[in-house]
Amino acid sequence: MAIERAIFGGGCFWCMVEPFDQKPGVISVLSGFSGGHVDNPTYDQVIGHYTGHVEVVEILFDNEKLSYQELLDIYWSQVDPTDADGQFLDRGDNYRPVIFVESEEQKKLAEASKAAVEASGIYNKPIVVAIEPASTFWPAEDYHQDWYKRNPERYHLMHKTRDRIIAGRKVKSKFFGLFGK
Repeated sequence: MAIERAIFGGGCFWCMVEPFDQKPGVISVLSGFSGGHVDNPTYDQVIGHYTGHVEVVEILFDNEKLSYQELLDIYWSQVDPTDADGQFLDRGDNYRPVIFVESEEQKKLAEASKAAVEASGIYNKPIVVAIEPASTFWPAEDYHQDWYKRNPERYHLMHKTRDRIIAGRKVKSKFFGLFGK
């Protein structure tokens, strides 16, 4: 087994766990924070914009069973890559979309996947997902972990809304890309 780590920010971490958690080869998915300037940040500090952190998921995976590229493909399907000011109903820099890379190989794959999204023509706005070097990952408090499993009804409603927004923005971008504004 060859264990690697991926760290992705894409809005509220509650909605980012389940899409990765269910994949064969994933060892664990933790909600947490990365990219800030305060050690051991709390959720309240992060959402208060006191630490510079982004809500992220840390994914430990067996790269012999699941590739980093496959994780990137899942990531792009979960975010609005044109919104630098948050994701969906989650607003603010702590919800910005970002891929934190652990190595030159991850950086190359992340940059190539971003270029593929840009070239796809799905979006008529610039792709603004940041690709940054990984920094310390700080796990969020216990009550944030496996939130989708402990709150299935609320999670289902949140994720359904998120999926509708993603689909609507893709259709809108494609439509305006074809026919202008």
